Amino acid sequence: MQVLIGFVIALMVGLTGVGGGSFTTPALVLLVGISGAEAVGTALVFSTAVRLIAAPFYISGKQVHLQYLGLMLLGAIPGVLGGTYLLRSVTARLSTPLVLVVIGVILISSSLFTLMRRRSPDSPGQKPASWLAWIGLPIGIETGFSSAGAGALGTVLLFNFSGLTAAEVIGTDLVFGIALASLGALLHFTFGTISGTVLKALLCGGIPGVLLGCVLARHVPSHSLRKAILLLTLIIGLQLIVAGARSLL
Repeated sequence: MQVLIGFVIALMVGLTGVGGGSFTTPALVLLVGISGAEAVGTALVFSTAVRLIAAPFYISGKQVHLQYLGLMLLGAIPGVLGGTYLLRSVTARLSTPLVLVVIGVILISSSLFTLMRRRSPDSPGQKPASWLAWIGLPIGIETGFSSAGAGALGTVLLFNFSGLTAAEVIGTDLVFGIALASLGALLHFTFGTISGTVLKALLCGGIPGVLLGCVLARHVPSHSLRKAILLLTLIIGLQLIVAGARSLL
């Protein structure tokens, strides 16, 4: 089961850039049965690994926008630190359902925002706005607390406030996610909230899955990728809110 989870999620990461932490954490909680904090830590390490494999495909194709990336990281890195310590302050009984609900709200709100808002691409030569760093701060907090945010919110942010193509959005967000997930994973290593056994199984399926996703992404039209990302995040978000709310009641 864990190998299959790793393969499917990594396939989505390679194909769409979304799903590393957003889908791994709830899958580990609901299907594998580990605690919320341990699921977040394990998902961050897994997300870092599969993104590191996928990133060279996009970097070699010059599909990473360094200016947007730098501004987003400026705010997101301190956010990860705050979000990780916030997770540790929540009691074990509440952490698992809260993580599920938070991820669900993130996915639904981000996908609906994109569907309702017309994309306003930047004009040629326009520099990224400095306020992107402030938006990066809550994305970092969410990543540290729930392992979600880098892929889901980062992708939506770039789709709506940049003139990047779908491939450039995925490439930029992949590198953005590597920085956030690796920092969060390092913190969880120090706290001991990572399951080595589960992580090994996830990587056994995840490595071939992400390679296949990266190859397929080169043959899928840009508009199809965008629709797939939004539909996927909306469906998963609804399921997570229901599951988390039931556990809280």
